[in-house]
Amino acid sequence: MTEVPDAADPFTPPDPEAARAHRAHAALFRIAERHAATPEQRARGAHPLVPAPHEAVRLVAFLLSGAAERAEGEAEVDRADITAALSLVPRARAEFDELERGLLEMARGRGLTWQEIAFGLGLGTPQAARQRHARLTERPPTEDS
Repeated sequence: MTEVPDAADPFTPPDPEAARAHRAHAALFRIAERHAATPEQRARGAHPLVPAPHEAVRLVAFLLSGAAERAEGEAEVDRADITAALSLVPRARAEFDELERGLLEMARGRGLTWQEIAFGLGLGTPQAARQRHARLTERPPTEDS
């Protein structure tokens, strides 16, 4: 009979994936509670008329997967919608890379150590965080960005 490890047992090694998932949930809750508590706060980063590339990709993926329901009268997601969403992925990735690079630089400017940054990114070492920053800094922009 196999025993399930007890999380309270001090001799059971921690599960890094569970810790990362817990941190991600706690991070989302913290930011939402502190900086996105009202509709006005949540709308700060969004264009009022046009979704950002990552929002459009997410919307199509959510509609396809059933995670979001179509509104009454809304067209079904078709092949062209899927192709359109796929064509936005490189632009969304480039925007996110630029956002991450800027956040890393601001974190360093605010005095965070590479160890703290590595922890926040879920990386194992400060060197991994520095290497990530170097890759983001050296990466040429895509045609779409």
